[in-house]
Parts: sequence; structure tokens; C-alpha cells
Amino acid sequence: MAELEVRLPLSDEVIEQLRAGDSVQLSGTVYAARDAAHKRMAEAIARGEAVPVDVRGQVIYYVGPTPARPGAVIGSAGPTTAMRLDPYTIALLEAGLKGAIGKGGRGPKVREALVRHRAVYFLAVGGAGALLSKHIRSVELVAYEDLGTEAVRRLELDGFPVIVCNDVHGGDLLEQGKAQWQRAAG
Repeated sequence: MAELEVRLPLSDEVIEQLRAGDSVQLSGTVYAARDAAHKRMAEAIARGEAVPVDVRGQVIYYVGPTPARPGAVIGSAGPTTAMRLDPYTIALLEAGLKGAIGKGGRGPKVREALVRHRAVYFLAVGGAGALLSKHIRSVELVAYEDLGTEAVRRLELDGFPVIVCNDVHGGDLLEQGKAQWQRAAG
């Protein structure tokens, strides 16, 4: 397992090098969006309409940040459970999304789609939103303002710590961990 610094947006060359279990520090632009925004984007794609941000080559962070304290860029910005976004993820991957950040595992259809569409899923540490927010340098509201904390925002990251969970080679860190635990327990 490697420790890597990755500049966003993700290139196909970088994606090919990432392996489940790699520790990565992300710097560059990601889009923050949660359930309601994902639903709207997936519905727009299904109708053949454009989504408010061009997701081609981009990474989405499943986060609904809290309001910023005075003098801060953003409030707590911890990851949302990724499986809740599974119903919308495949449509976004088909539209060109190359990565997502969340917590917890993905369902089998999304894991297969990540391989098929050459995309990666990163884990961020749940419960560490205040610490993760220190790696966010700027925030800009870009779509669906009416959704409040679930609106789409452009975030600029600097050394944002994640771990590759699902890679384009079919690697799954959580499944590997379960197998390792079962061998040790057996």
C-alpha cells in the first residue's frame, strides 16, 4: 500500500495507479453534494438534461457541511454514508464522474460500475469532520441553493486525507479486511 499525493481532477493515468488500501492526500477541486442534490442530478440525466456542474473527470465528496464559524471557510465537513448515494451513482459515472469520497462500503452494482467506468471510491474518516475541514481552503455554492446544506458546492482541498476503498482493478479494501479478519478468526 502506497502513500500518495494526488492533484485533482483525476487523470486516467493516476486512477490506474491507485490500489485499494492506498493512503492518499487529495489537493484541488471536488464537488460537495448529498442525497437531494444527487437525486436532482440523476433525474436531470434521465431526462437528457445537463447537470449544473460538468462531472466529467471530477470527484464528488458526499458531505453536507455545517455552517462556518466566524473567520472559518467551512464548518464541520465529515463524510456521509456512501451507500445512500448508490441509487444515483451509476448515472453520474456514466456521465463521466471519476471519483467519490464517503464513508462505508458500496453495493455490488456500484463496485462493478466503478471498474467499468474506470473510477475510484475513497474513504474519509467518519466522525472527523472538524479535522477534515482544516484541509478545505475555499467553498463556493454552485447549484441547488434551495437545498441548504445539501446544495452542490465547489471545494478546494489541500492535502485532504483519504484511503482508496474501491479501485479500477476490482480491489475493495473493506472486503479485503473482512477476508483477513475471517482468516485470523478461523
